[in-house]
This record gives sequence, structure tokens and C-alpha cells, in this order.
Amino acid sequence: MFHSRLRPGFRHAILVISACCLSAWGKGLSAQTPAAPSQIQDAPAKPDSTAVHAPGPATGQSEEVSSHDTPTTFKVRVNLVLVRAVVRDAQGKVVPNLKKEDFQLYDNRKLQNISSFSIEAPEKRTASAMASTTAEDSSSSADVADGKAVVLPQRFASMVFDDVHLSMADAVFVRDSATRFFGALAASDRVSLNTTSGQLTQEFTDDHEKLSKALLGVLPRPMNSQGFHDCPDLSYYQADLIVNKSDVQALAVATDEALQCAFNGDTTMMAGAQRLAETAAYRAVAQGDSETQYAYRHLEDVVRRLASMPGQRILVLVSPGFISSTLQSEASEMVDRATRSNIVINTIDARGLYAPDVGGDIADPPHDSYRTAGYKTSYRVAAQLAQQDVLAQLADGTGGNFYHNRNDVDEAMREAGAAPAISYLLGFSPQNLKIDGRFHTLKVTLTSKEKYSVQARHGYFAPKTVADPAEATKQEMQEALFSQEEIRDLPVELQTQFFKKDEAQARLAVLSHFDVKSIHFQKVQGRNNDQLTILTGIFDENGNFVTGLSKIVDMKLLDTTYTRLSRSGFTVKTSFDVKPGTYLVRLVVRDAVGAQMAARNGAVVIPY
Repeated sequence: MFHSRLRPGFRHAILVISACCLSAWGKGLSAQTPAAPSQIQDAPAKPDSTAVHAPGPATGQSEEVSSHDTPTTFKVRVNLVLVRAVVRDAQGKVVPNLKKEDFQLYDNRKLQNISSFSIEAPEKRTASAMASTTAEDSSSSADVADGKAVVLPQRFASMVFDDVHLSMADAVFVRDSATRFFGALAASDRVSLNTTSGQLTQEFTDDHEKLSKALLGVLPRPMNSQGFHDCPDLSYYQADLIVNKSDVQALAVATDEALQCAFNGDTTMMAGAQRLAETAAYRAVAQGDSETQYAYRHLEDVVRRLASMPGQRILVLVSPGFISSTLQSEASEMVDRATRSNIVINTIDARGLYAPDVGGDIADPPHDSYRTAGYKTSYRVAAQLAQQDVLAQLADGTGGNFYHNRNDVDEAMREAGAAPAISYLLGFSPQNLKIDGRFHTLKVTLTSKEKYSVQARHGYFAPKTVADPAEATKQEMQEALFSQEEIRDLPVELQTQFFKKDEAQARLAVLSHFDVKSIHFQKVQGRNNDQLTILTGIFDENGNFVTGLSKIVDMKLLDTTYTRLSRSGFTVKTSFDVKPGTYLVRLVVRDAVGAQMAARNGAVVIPY
């Protein structure tokens, strides 16, 4: 039998609809291969039956409520730009209790209307374990199993080590610091380990021993060969000055070096030496760009994976930094993707407290001539200072912190593992936005006169193509599914039931109860029309996606049916076959007429 603790109102009317599975959520998907939001697609709906069980006659009900796979176009917020802001006072403490009216937001120096505003705090992201059921003869409850409190994951931290750019000394330093960091994790924390080379991937876990073992795999893995010195020997920084910034002095230094190493100082070969220097510069830029893009691609993979975790999301990038050259848009797109997924990026300079190394890497010393040594030293120092710019940009743009010039990296990691105590998420829709891909500068200020500092992203890139409204809405719902944010635009309540088939299998039912009076219907041909899209996701105790279902409910209610359901509401039931265990249930609903959304969290413990 089913075991449940439903309130009486849930039994008044039940709308039973067979759900159409999402193709990426099918039976081939397991907790070990979680789906990212971008992978989810609707599969053709199977024939199903629909019935409204409510007091009174049911004549014509099959025409009034049905489910189908007809494509639907929703109202959607167009070109919404999200800007996360962290406000600190003169002592560096986060300022709470600010309101929408306290902020001003400028796009290319033009004041914008802030259309959405929310306050983000870590304690507000706790899952509400309100919808759990247990066997009737068991004393366990929503948050107790086997006599122990069940702690569902609330905070997910992805630690990314930039092994593409790390030196061996830096790798040993940060490995030791990270080991001490694991000891400070809370029971609700889940941590994953990744590298920008893609050679190390440890999925989210609270097993400290497993994390420490995986940490041993953090080693330098540069793409370009080490110990080989070209003629002339150009760094990525100097090559970038020559190729992308047309720096005459940098080219002259490279030409003189080429003249010495290739032509034994023969000044009659100056033209050939310059061609050799230009060729070496283009080659060094190509290699550097390739290495940077390679690191970005794997960092994007981590962001996508983190975006699919149901809770507070933090990315900690541990890196000595790198030169962005002409790849500025990649960092901006990373900030944009992280902000939309509510990911805070904290960055840590793996070099710790350091002074610029004028002599270069002692393990791979440069081969500078006395004629160019001074210039090459200045380029080396400038490059080491410029490397941190991208780390500052990623942190500043997402409301995170950039930890640098400090040797207590273990303490920095502990601080980086937590989101700001209070942050403000501002949203606006740019007026007359051109679809040209151009960069727009952003500035957030305060209307008050207090000397507060505001940390926010510095800009965004306009889209290059027009997004399809239906696809944009589907993406918005999927992003909402993979979070713990509770949205209450629609009056929806969540409850669960389960039935144990045997010791290894159980049937879990998720019941969504709707208050009809608060749904915006549209009158068409004498009927009350609306369409509900319902997404239900099941996550395990480590936050890994287990399974999920999607359904569309068409409602064309006669006035008599609408009146009857207005008194009782109705409930949609979705069922899953799962193994015994602890699960987080996530429900997201959107209606077509009002373009309103609802999102709810629930938890269920199915005893073994």
C-alpha cells in the first residue's frame, strides 16, 4: 500500500496523467551519469488517459482536461541581463537590508530600469524537507533514518585546479592547503575536484578520504613542451604585444634576439631576422591562445555540471592566472553563464604571497642575451602581474572574491568555499538592444551617500542571434529545476507517497496540488483555458540527478467544472520507480496564459 501524510485537501480532486519521459531522463540515465540542463529534451508523448476525480458529475471531462505533446509558445522575459552585486562597508563587511530603490544600474552609461530584484543569502537556500513519507510501522520521519538525522546537500563547491598553468611548486603548495580545507566542510557540503586539463574529475561527495586521494592527481600538465627554447625565445606576453598590440619595441627586441641566435649578429640579415621574429611571435600567440582556450573549455564543462546541482553553487578556481590576450569575450561569457546559473566564482592565486620573479622559472631558465636581458626581464615582470587580471575579472563579475598575495591559502580556500553572506541580484531588459554581439559596459552604484563599495560584473556581450521564445522558456524551467530556489508565482503545494514493492524497489509518487482560483485562465469559446507544464526531478543525497519526468496539462474547463475545482483545487500525480534511499524532490510548474512559475522542494526517506 501507499504510505503518505497528505492533508485532507489533497484528496478532494486528483488529476491523474501519465507522464511523458524526457529523453535525457530515461531509464538509461543513472546517478553516476547526471544530466545537465542543456541535455534535456522532450520525447513524444505516449497515449494517456486523463480524468478529474472531483465531487459532482464528470460529463465531458475528457475534453476539459488532457495531456499532449503539442508544441507550446510561452510568454518569456526577453534579453534579461542579471547582475549580482555585493556591497561592503569601509571595514569590508557585507551590507544587508538594501532595497531595489537603493541601486542604480547603467548600461553603456545609460540608466536602466531594474525590473527584477532579489536578496540572496546562504541560509535561504536550505531545502524545505516538508514532503517526506515513511512506512506506517516505522518511527523515522522526513529528516530521520536509522536513528540518525538525514542531512541533504545544500552547498556544492567545485574546486578547479588550473594544472595547465600550474608549476610543480604551486601544485604541491595548493594540494597541501586543500587537504586542510576538507576538514572544515559542513555535513551539508558536497565538493567536486576538477582540473583545467580535464585529466582529473572527482564527482561531488562528502567523503574526505576520497577527496584527499583524488587530490594527489593535481600535477602540472602544460600543453606546450617545457625546456625547449625557440629562436627567438618569445613569451606569450611579448608575442601578444607584437601580434595584437603592434608594439614596435617588443618587435625590435625580438628582432635583435633573432639576429644574434640565428644570424650570429650579422646586421645585413636584419630583414630576415625581423621575419623570423614575426613568425615566432605568431607561433607563440597561437600556442598561448590554444592553451588558454583549452583551459576555458574545461572550465565551462565544470560550470555546466555545477549548474545542474540542486542547491547553493560555488566554483573555486585555484590558478596562477594566465594572459587573456584577445580572448576577453570568453571570460565575459563565463561570468554571464555563471551568473544565470547562480554560481559564485571565487579565485585563488596559487602563487600565494610572491614577488615578481625577474629571473623566470628556475627549473627552466631563459636564454637571454646581454643586449635583450633588460627588456625581457621587464616583459616577464609585467606578464606575472597581468596573469591575475582574469582571476580578478571572474571573481568580481560573479560577486565572488579574489584571494591573492597571501600565504594562508588554506584559510583562503575555507573563505572561498562560502558564498557572500548577502548578495543582491539585479535584472534588467536593455531597451532597443541590437543583436550584434558587441560589448556593453555595466556599472552599479548606490543612491545613498555612505562610502560603500559595490562589487559587480563590468559588462556583457549582446546576443548574436535571436532566441526562440519556446526554447528560451524551456531552458528557464530547466534551470529552475536544477536549483533549490522556491518560486511562488503559482499556488502549488508538494507532497509525496511511496509504496515498497520489495527490499530493492519502491514506487514514489509526487503529488502537486493546485489552487485553481489563483491561476490565470483565458476565456475562449465559453471555456476557461490554460496550459500547465510540469517538471519533476529526483536527486540523491549527494545532489546527483536520478530521474525526472515532464508533462503538459491542457485545461479547457466549463464554468461548472471551474466553479467546482475552485473550491477543492486539483492534484496532479507523477510516479517514479526508485531504490530505497534518501531523495530530494524538485517540482517546477509554469502556466502558458499568465507566464507564471512555481518551484518547490521536498525530501523523502524510503527505508531499506
